[in-house]
Amino acid sequence: MGRAGSCCPGAERLQLPASLCLLLLGYLTLLAPLGKSQVQIPQCRIQKCTTDFVSLTSHLNPSLDGFDAEFCKALRAYSGCTHRTSKSCRGNLVFHSALLGISDLMSQRNCSKDGPTSSTHPVAPIEPCNYHSRHQHQATLPETGAELPRPNYLFCGLFGDPHLRTFKDQFQTCKVEGAWPLIDNNYLSVQVTNVPVVLGSSATATNKITIIFKPYQECTDQKVYQAVTDDLPAAFVDGTVMGGSSEMRSLLVVEKSPGRHVELHAAYIGVTVVVRQLGHYLTLAVRMPEELAMAFDETQDLQLCMNGCPSSERIDQEGRLQLPMLGLQQQQQQVRPGTATAQRGSTFSLESASSKCREQLEVKDIYFHSCVFDLLTTGDANFTSAAYNALKDVEMLHPKREHWHIFSRSGAQKSSSAAISALLLCLLMAVLF
Repeated sequence: MGRAGSCCPGAERLQLPASLCLLLLGYLTLLAPLGKSQVQIPQCRIQKCTTDFVSLTSHLNPSLDGFDAEFCKALRAYSGCTHRTSKSCRGNLVFHSALLGISDLMSQRNCSKDGPTSSTHPVAPIEPCNYHSRHQHQATLPETGAELPRPNYLFCGLFGDPHLRTFKDQFQTCKVEGAWPLIDNNYLSVQVTNVPVVLGSSATATNKITIIFKPYQECTDQKVYQAVTDDLPAAFVDGTVMGGSSEMRSLLVVEKSPGRHVELHAAYIGVTVVVRQLGHYLTLAVRMPEELAMAFDETQDLQLCMNGCPSSERIDQEGRLQLPMLGLQQQQQQVRPGTATAQRGSTFSLESASSKCREQLEVKDIYFHSCVFDLLTTGDANFTSAAYNALKDVEMLHPKREHWHIFSRSGAQKSSSAAISALLLCLLMAVLF
């Protein structure tokens, strides 16, 4: 048989980052025991080889001098481990994928096959301003006994009219006009300001975001980032783009698309924040370690990301609106000729809004239904991109793939247009009246 190809197809042409191949190899290693057609030979130690390689490279920083040399040492150690277990791994898909991946990575990094190798039990230097380094050191201290689990991460997002996804993966649609705290703990504060979207409606959208990174040891002084509609800066309010020293790079502002997409990376607390402007409004997504997100006292209990919106501010009423369908249809007909619709300026029917949202959102989950709701409420097609990018931020930051999509309780297993119409019209009328 010919060469099966690299672990990352097209890597020879695209020169994909080594980290991507590492993730794919690790993913294959985890999936191997689940394959129905593959028999895992007990003596094959490819999983141990891969785990050691990840351990050897997880603390390396590509932006620092000496990265290539240390990475090549780890690759040679990985290659040596695979050769030592090769006899017991014949026919193992993960093993052969690892061999091809090692070859590709060594070629990309210009690593020689001969040379020094890394120890399989390295003592990684502790980086006090890197959350992952601190956690890894704590997990490997002899006095801790059993190995500690990897840190658990939480995700929170806000977009649209507005739709909130809490740290507990609860999805809510809220009014929350004015300034509201999303996050307020000992390390990070995030506040948003929401304004009415159209006259005569209780729906709002975000036009201002303020993020405060609180001082932490020698890693950073307090840094404040603020974005408002049509002003998405690529720096903190003091004009700097980082906290701490340039060598530590513990807090960074990274402009991905001028005026449209900015990311803030706080390595010292393991936090990533994504801020976007889509149309006239802002969206937000946050990934944060659970242990740090929970570091607050009773005076900081008003946090939308942690506890959701107050019941008085909820529009969706936990996704269930028990209103008679006939009455809703009659109310909708009465509204169309009136002032509210003229103020709203909506050009979308339920069918055209659904069609527009399907252009970018293939799965009819809560993001799709939120998109349709926003188009019916505002008539602004930019809310389609807001829902789409909110889902993309989930895919980038949410730690659990199986939780990416959320389906409404009433329509999770239904695909009929009647069920979708009932959900959307109920939600829309709850906002308008």
